Amino acid sequence: MNSYRHIFPRTASEPSDQVVPRLNYITSDQYSTKWEANLHTHTCAEFFFITDGHGHFRTQHEEFPVAIYDLIIINANVPHTELSQDDNPLKYIVLGVENLEAMTGAEGYFMLHLHNGWKELMQCLHLMLQESYDSHPGYEEACQHLLQVVLLRLKRQITLSFSDETPSRSSRDCDLIRRYIDNHFKENISLEQLAELAHMNKYYLVHTFKKEFGTSPINYLISRRIDESRFLLCETNHSLSTITEILGFSSLSYFSQCFRRAEGISPGEYRRQNRSP
Repeated sequence: MNSYRHIFPRTASEPSDQVVPRLNYITSDQYSTKWEANLHTHTCAEFFFITDGHGHFRTQHEEFPVAIYDLIIINANVPHTELSQDDNPLKYIVLGVENLEAMTGAEGYFMLHLHNGWKELMQCLHLMLQESYDSHPGYEEACQHLLQVVLLRLKRQITLSFSDETPSRSSRDCDLIRRYIDNHFKENISLEQLAELAHMNKYYLVHTFKKEFGTSPINYLISRRIDESRFLLCETNHSLSTITEILGFSSLSYFSQCFRRAEGISPGEYRRQNRSP
């Protein structure tokens, strides 16, 4: 299935007024130079799983890098497009989901890095693709159940709120900050900048964020960088200095200090212990 798309028709037994998330379509594709990277929208939410390659995701207001293990959730009617490196084209699986709106703030989208649980999510997605491709009796119901499994597994890993839930204002503001860090953790981010983004006093932001997620915004930022560093140490040949620069640490010694605090060993030792032979 190099390039595949299946639209799920409504069945006669399916209530027309149901409000539970419904799988509208599933797509498996690879970026092509024939694709015109113009901003476009969809009438349903999209779950955009990057399965290989490198590139960028663009919205009306910003552009950010994406690669394998990234999931971008885009609400309905939010302009977006993807760009790819020609020598390492993006590959992706996309779910179009009706009756669902992620709580994302004004921008209408956010990105997640899913190193943990990625294999299990891919198993669900590939089973969806196979079910829709074979189209045996009952495949639509099977795919709808698989969608619920995907949503449940995502909710276990992240604070993911949908339109049928009503989080408090402070929860929304903290979730906005968390998503901003997820999208920009490789950049130079200060507590003052985050407080301004949330329109909060920085001390109140630290208090509410810690109450919501069990850690401070800056410690969450460091943990996101350390998560990414594990992947870079095991899967790339980048030097420690390059990884330090990529992840936005101010110095190699500070990166090593943060890594040792999280893992109990140095980045170099972690690479030696976990690098594939």
